[in-house]
Amino acid sequence: MKKHLIKVVLSCTVIVGGLTVSSCSKSSSSKNTSRATGWKINAKEGGFQYNTDFKEQETAPGLVFVEGGTFTKGKVQDDVMHDWNNTPTSQHVQSFYMDETEVTNVMYLEYLDYLKSVYPPENPKYTNIYVGALPDTLVWRNRLGFNETMTNNYLRHPAYAEYPVVGVNWIQATQFAEWRTDRVNEVMLEREGYLSEDAKYQAATGEVQGTFSTEAYLNRPESVYNGQIDSLQGKMKKDSTSAFAKRSSGIIMPEYRLPTETEWEYAAQAQVGQREYNNYRGRKKYPWEGDYTRNGQRVGRGDQLANFKQGKGDYGGIAGWSDDGADITAQVMSYKPNDLGLYDMAGNVAEWTADVYRPIVDDEVSDFNYYRGNIYMKTAIGEDGKVNILRDSIVYDTLPNGKVVAVNLPGEIKMVPVDEEETYLRTNFSSSDNRGYRDGDSGSSRFYDRFNDGEDEDPNKKMYNSPKHSVERDSLGNLVKGYDSSNNRTTLINDEVRVYKGGSWRDRAYWLDPAQRRYLPQYMATDYIGFRCAMSRVGSKSKTKNKTVRGKKAK
Repeated sequence: MKKHLIKVVLSCTVIVGGLTVSSCSKSSSSKNTSRATGWKINAKEGGFQYNTDFKEQETAPGLVFVEGGTFTKGKVQDDVMHDWNNTPTSQHVQSFYMDETEVTNVMYLEYLDYLKSVYPPENPKYTNIYVGALPDTLVWRNRLGFNETMTNNYLRHPAYAEYPVVGVNWIQATQFAEWRTDRVNEVMLEREGYLSEDAKYQAATGEVQGTFSTEAYLNRPESVYNGQIDSLQGKMKKDSTSAFAKRSSGIIMPEYRLPTETEWEYAAQAQVGQREYNNYRGRKKYPWEGDYTRNGQRVGRGDQLANFKQGKGDYGGIAGWSDDGADITAQVMSYKPNDLGLYDMAGNVAEWTADVYRPIVDDEVSDFNYYRGNIYMKTAIGEDGKVNILRDSIVYDTLPNGKVVAVNLPGEIKMVPVDEEETYLRTNFSSSDNRGYRDGDSGSSRFYDRFNDGEDEDPNKKMYNSPKHSVERDSLGNLVKGYDSSNNRTTLINDEVRVYKGGSWRDRAYWLDPAQRRYLPQYMATDYIGFRCAMSRVGSKSKTKNKTVRGKKAK
């Protein structure tokens, strides 16, 4: 029997009651037509404006994409301390970005140069902005060691330009990240035509008074550059219905920040190199594959994969053979990256993370993006009903060690803690400061109360009874330092101690395990702790182009 092939052509247009209706699921203009109202989006006449061409978040300067997933946090192969500090918990991490290397001296010097130009320290009003950001170069000194060469040269000499910055405390690291966010977003706005090409340089050199703040721009753009932004507008002022970018424009980058402890450990483990189909093949002791610190591959066999203290008095090995190439820190990228393309996730310097330290990870409350340290804030509203911009007022904070740092810079938004207006009848949070939420370890405190939010807690029964050093100023402005010499203190843990991860050039191989964790007060700095920045991923979890949608291959 002869088979007849009948070709049927389906039209995308159907006439219903005299109206022409498109039945195609998508058309070239459908993305600019609202599926809610049928109105045009991005019409020249006005109306709703939105970035319908947005594809995905681009990778910001210096960062590497880390696809999120599930992993076991706190799993160590060696626990010689037996302090239950690394109890394994199953966690899930959202996709994020992390600095390819540690923040280097030259990167930090760019920050200092900017502060010095915009806020000249010769001006008494600005002096503590610059001085408060300076790394502590005296961390290199040792009572019985000659280290003055590093004290005088390590930060600024070109020989150490690409070495990780040290002597930076946790507070300074977070402020660097905030500054970096604003500078990168200036570049993004300039590239898209919202700012003129020389706007950022005019502000940096002092030609224009004031500076750029990302949050101030999003909330009150007319206030940026001390109210002079009109003179610094780019071509978009003429070509668009809006002269200012918004969050919905898709141009503003999320903030640079310190990685959470969970993010840092996940990125350091880089289990992607151990993945086989939907499983991990075993577990890794170090950021690289294998149980040894030396390279077992044919090329470079026997070379150390990180710089660390190999034994008593041995910071590098025998010169010319087993030497790891560094006696103190090393230039970034001196060793192979891990499977995610991240360098020095073991050795070189240990690194600050965002988390407040506690010995127990409370995975009963959260196993998704675990982080202890949330302090929820909101923008302050002025008497005029607008967001309050801090023009000339600068708030300083004197740290327990006497160092003075700027809490805010001119032109930034004033932030205040959330109050009952935001917390009333909520189930997910009930206070602004959540650092001590469900604080305690039932095995070591008779005052433990797992359901206490901490608001009605007796201060004399707090589990972590740490020293309380005080710093005040007398009538002449001199610092009066009060050292806590009480014999009743039982711990060094409080809400101002932060987790740092990774082994350093001063540490033995034991600390190179990504799951190892230690802590230090956030106002202290050392010659072996540095940092790197992270950035959250918005949108899709994966950057893989070959995606599937509802079981069908995406085009």
